[in-house]
Amino acid sequence: MALRSLMVAVLAVAALAQPANATPSQGCTSVPYTSGTAGYHTFRIPAVVRAASGALLAFAEGRVESAGDTGAIRVVLRRSYDGGCSWGPMTVVSTNGDATAGNPAPVVLPGGDIVLLTTRNGRVTEREIMSGTVSAEDSRRVFVQRSRDNGRTWSPAREITQVAKKPDWRWYATGPGHAIVLRGGRIVVPANHSAAPPAGSADVGTEAKYYGGHDLISDDGGRTWRIGFTEDRTDVNVASNETTVAQLPDGRLYFNSRNQGALGGRVDTVSTDGGESLAAPYRPQTTLTGPKVQGSVLQTTHPRVLLFSGPADPAVRRSMAVRVSGDQGRTWRQGHVVSAGPAAYSDLVQLGGSVGLLYETGVNGPYETITFTRIPMRVLTVYRQNIGRTMSYVPARSAKGEAVD
Repeated sequence: MALRSLMVAVLAVAALAQPANATPSQGCTSVPYTSGTAGYHTFRIPAVVRAASGALLAFAEGRVESAGDTGAIRVVLRRSYDGGCSWGPMTVVSTNGDATAGNPAPVVLPGGDIVLLTTRNGRVTEREIMSGTVSAEDSRRVFVQRSRDNGRTWSPAREITQVAKKPDWRWYATGPGHAIVLRGGRIVVPANHSAAPPAGSADVGTEAKYYGGHDLISDDGGRTWRIGFTEDRTDVNVASNETTVAQLPDGRLYFNSRNQGALGGRVDTVSTDGGESLAAPYRPQTTLTGPKVQGSVLQTTHPRVLLFSGPADPAVRRSMAVRVSGDQGRTWRQGHVVSAGPAAYSDLVQLGGSVGLLYETGVNGPYETITFTRIPMRVLTVYRQNIGRTMSYVPARSAKGEAVD
């Protein structure tokens, strides 16, 4: 009997270690992270990618002591082999003792390796870091890790702060959310920072105008890194912050950012040189409503469908929605309301003929769970502004006329 029980346990572990062969159904919702479980007070800051094996990797911050942004915070991971309908055991990918490791920004390379950028700091607050009153060790630092086995194991975190962060930058954050690989192989990681006030200024550095956006670039598969564009214009109305990026069908990069400036909402811009510079400064994106919050963009496999996920309520973190652009980010329209309830950070991933959304949500507040849902592409309507008519996504069909995606 004992031998039989042992065999059952071995088979169960083996099943978790192998991808499922069955094709998941289009509609699927699951909860990979529930706050108050597994020894964590709160789970926050989702990021999701699809490994070369087909497995989904759902990253998050596991906040041990409280829901706050300070203290013992670890980067955790769960994997799914059935398109997000169920999830394997949780593992810790990055930890910083009793201090903070967070802001996961993962990307899957063409050869299958997964590169993960994160940031760390000591037991200090964002305000203390922005005011320049903390040590270099306790300030924000940048790290990179790699998995060669679809996220099962990870290399030790390697610090790249020296090449990723300018000397006068104080706050720093990668993503959060997925990074991208360009068609030419370049890795582009959206990021943000705060700068020190100029000498002689009465400012202390905690003013929102000192936030700015930038990106990190690697042209050798994540082995070496450098800073691409930076924006530090100290504008009280527009101050780019947590940023997301997509490569458009014409090769340009579309950057969309949380605006910490007085105007709030979203700001966006494009790069025509692979993230080396911006074609124009960030501008308010008036067709995207929402509070000050992180969001995610995804250029789908359909060339005319660019997506944005984030809360749609203009004042509070509520009403998670996926918005659609049919003109490469110039304008946006409603695509699909996921939930009318509380909601905050999110990340998008392409899953064949559907899109996966990993997002913070709950009943009484937005940080009760991190939930995953799969949305069929056919429910996302795209508006073609340049031809003045409405079009819907049409799935590819076989010779018999059956939808194949």
